[in-house]
Parts: sequence; structure tokens; C-alpha cells
Amino acid sequence: MTDDTPVTTSTSTGYVEFDALRLYYEVHGEGGTPLVLLHGGLFDIDQQFGSLIADLSAERRVVAIDFQGHGRTNDIDRPFGAAAFAGDVLGVLDFLGIERADVFGFSIGGAVALELAIEHPERVRRLIVSSTTFAASGMRGSENAAAVGAMTVDMIAGSPMESAYLAKSPHPDLDHLQGLLDKLGASYAGGFPDRTPEEITGIQAPTLITVGDADMVSLEHAVEFLRLRGGDVNGDFDGVPASQLAVFPGTSHFFGIARTDLVRDVVLGFLDAPES
Repeated sequence: MTDDTPVTTSTSTGYVEFDALRLYYEVHGEGGTPLVLLHGGLFDIDQQFGSLIADLSAERRVVAIDFQGHGRTNDIDRPFGAAAFAGDVLGVLDFLGIERADVFGFSIGGAVALELAIEHPERVRRLIVSSTTFAASGMRGSENAAAVGAMTVDMIAGSPMESAYLAKSPHPDLDHLQGLLDKLGASYAGGFPDRTPEEITGIQAPTLITVGDADMVSLEHAVEFLRLRGGDVNGDFDGVPASQLAVFPGTSHFFGIARTDLVRDVVLGFLDAPES
């Protein structure tokens, strides 16, 4: 394992090595309960959370991770999947000496956050799951899986995602980028398996679910998710549940947390709420 020289007194970057995998991470801010940021597929730390990190780290330590094959992290001969990625996240937390953290994941990152909350509940204090289904039935049809499975580098030529990949990746070429797209497509065949209602109900961490009103995640599924977490009640009589749902207006999946002011206020309000 290695750790690079800090960039500033409040920000540091580094790599944690697991055999062939060299996983990139950043740490911003200090104090409070640490917050872990987990980006979506084909994104990276900067593209997903760049506009939010300054606000999120103003009063807490924020740890952001580039998943295998994304951003500054290299790819290895291993399929993409929730269990493998969650193991990588735990490795970074162990390396940094963090026993328990809040976890904020988007899309695939949200599936990894769910994996952590279900399989390693002692490591997660609060959970934020954005634009993520807990079962494939929560998708709006099957077009997303089919579209991702059919993606080629030609389809994203000239896009910010292609530019970011070529600028940051340890292997900045189109063949490796196509390999990333292929692995993302293959992950829909079991890499991020469905979770049972019992598993969702059993999550110990208070949960914030966010979704766009034009997301690939259906609103019906988001409400079902909330109900399994103890929500959708008459709060004036029954009390406001610890778990919450936020629907961001005029928002698709691709731009799921791009409305910075809305996301910042919702996320910080949830993280800073009293424990009780």
C-alpha cells in the first residue's frame, strides 16, 4: 500500500494497492463522521462529485474513490460487481483507519453502498442511495441494460466522459475504454444482484433515497424503497421516519445529482440531522 504526498493541508490523494489493483482515492476536509463518495459507472470522482465536494467537506472528512477501471484507478482481470467494489472500499477505509462512515453512492455506487450497508452494517452510520434500484424490476423497462451492453467508444466520442478517461486513466487508449464499456454491460447479468425486501428492511443505517423525476429508476420503485425503510407515513401523527426520499425535479438519470444546490441542501440536512 502507498500514500502520496498531500496536495494541501485539507486535501490529500493517494493509492491503495491490492495485488494488481491500484485504487485511487482523495481525502478532503477534516472532522465529523467521515463521508464516503462512490460514483456511478463511466463517471469518476471529479465528474460525479466535483461541484459538491467543497460543500460536503466544509465540516467533515470526505473520502472519494475511483472504482476499478474508472478515473485514475487501473483496470484488472476481474468483472465489475457490488461485492468486489465494496471490498475495495473497505480496503481504503481500513488503510485510512476509518471504522465507520456515512456512505453516499450514485447508480452503481449506490449499489455498492447498499452492499456495504447490508453485508457490513457495522461500517455504515448513514446511507445515501441515489438513482439506484434495489431490484431490476425498479428500472423503467429493459432499455437501459440493453443500451449499456451495446455501447461502443464511437457512441461517446467527443463526450466529457471520453475526454476524462483519456486524460486520467493509467491506460488512456480507446481499447481499454471499450473494455470498460464491455464490463459495465456485462455487470447487468449478475454483477449487481437484486436485493430482497427483507434485506432492505433489515438495513440498520437511516437511509436517504434520491431519484430524478425523469430517472431510469421509476418513482413507484423509489416509493417502495422508502416504505421498506419505514417511510411513507403520516409524520404529524406517527413521527417523521429516519429514512427519507427526495425527488429532484426536471432531472434524468445522467444528471441525477447535477443540481448542486438542491443536492447539497438535501444531503447535508440528512447527514446533520440528530441521531434520534
